[in-house]
Amino acid sequence: MTRMRFATIFLLATVFGGIALALQAPKLLPKVSPLPVALSDDFQFRKTKLFYMSETPTKARKSILSSAQNAGVAEASMNFERTYRVYGAITAADQRQRFGNYFDFVWRAKRPANLTVRLEYRQEKLRSFVQAREVAYSSAKGNHKTEFAVIGDDYLNDGRVISWRCLLIEYGRFVAENRSYLWE
Repeated sequence: MTRMRFATIFLLATVFGGIALALQAPKLLPKVSPLPVALSDDFQFRKTKLFYMSETPTKARKSILSSAQNAGVAEASMNFERTYRVYGAITAADQRQRFGNYFDFVWRAKRPANLTVRLEYRQEKLRSFVQAREVAYSSAKGNHKTEFAVIGDDYLNDGRVISWRCLLIEYGRFVAENRSYLWE
């Protein structure tokens, strides 16, 4: 019986400890400085998911090329993403704080490394002013997912994100990059 309790406690501690490491909140940088380039094949971005949640839900657009059945699937997935992002926001003020841009990056490190994932972005009302958010990972190896959100007052005051780039940084140099089409 004692072994069973110990095993249960150990399992719960491991699971909750892993969740705590995975849910690191991105920190906003006060100043963004350029970094030297040292691209490496050991690091790469695998997938990028972008989601913009505005004040009004979007309707699925039907095009000539897509069938009505595919349009219904697209609308259902967009509605699910919106429901997922607004989950837990009860009041209209809570829901308003969830409006904005969401970025999910899946990346891979082929070898253990101390990495920082940085999202640099520009917003509509700030024009060319670059802001950044970072999340640090120690001894990262394998596949990882990093989530960033420009929501709430950041979005409501400064507008929608118009261009962005995401960097994997090792020893003060970026080793992998993923960028939007509009990033210069």
